[in-house]
Amino acid sequence: MEAGTEVPTSAREIRGSDKSSKTAKDLEIEGYPVGGLSIGGHETCVLFPTLKIAFDIGRCPPRAVSQNFLLISHAHMDHIGGLPMYVATRGLYRMKPPTIIVPISVKEDVEKLFEIHRKMDQSELKHNLIGLDVGEEFYLRKDLKVKAFRTYHVIPSQITYTLTEPEIAFTGDTMSDFIIDENNTDVLRAKILVLECTFVNDSITVEHARDYGHTHLSEIISHAERLQNRAILLIHFSARYTVEEIQQAVSTLPHSLAGRTYALTEGF
Repeated sequence: MEAGTEVPTSAREIRGSDKSSKTAKDLEIEGYPVGGLSIGGHETCVLFPTLKIAFDIGRCPPRAVSQNFLLISHAHMDHIGGLPMYVATRGLYRMKPPTIIVPISVKEDVEKLFEIHRKMDQSELKHNLIGLDVGEEFYLRKDLKVKAFRTYHVIPSQITYTLTEPEIAFTGDTMSDFIIDENNTDVLRAKILVLECTFVNDSITVEHARDYGHTHLSEIISHAERLQNRAILLIHFSARYTVEEIQQAVSTLPHSLAGRTYALTEGF
């Protein structure tokens, strides 16, 4: 479990982290259905099914298996734990090997992980693994390019990805510092920004959020003028919150963010 997140204290939190998004109703954001699960410290997997893309894999929710491309932001277990199952399940169903993008800093360790699972599972676990460094690009297909940019978390070399076209940016887990990074201007202008927002009210301070490499909603509000995105999808809310608390926080956003900000609350 990622540092700074909470051990479940109720049956609701335990059940919530295990819910499948299989029957969930996707959000419609700028013409794209968006689904998945994102609960801080438990599981993050954000799906753009019409693009066949998953950002992070969480515990490998069932719908993630049908996505041909997987983009991993960092190696905390709630973001990468289901990786071997994702590849194994695609092999079981005789689906084509997926393309998996990871930060270059963890590529060698991911290769070792698959070698261990091949030895234990006696299966091929076929996939195409690509490591990207900050600023590097890779074409998933002719019309879909991935570019890595830097974010700021508690483990090194935090890299996540933009897609062009259709201009989607995913931040993984990051402190708000990435918003004021002049190298991330393109990210802040992307059509859709998928943005971590672990804490949403005064029950947790900004200082606590930053200590664990996370973003507080109040920081997003304070930097709203830099977020030129048409739509912002907030993810990775702490399991301490109820869906009502999250929705209340989003519903009271200032005019600069209201109307273009969404919250991924499946599983809460």
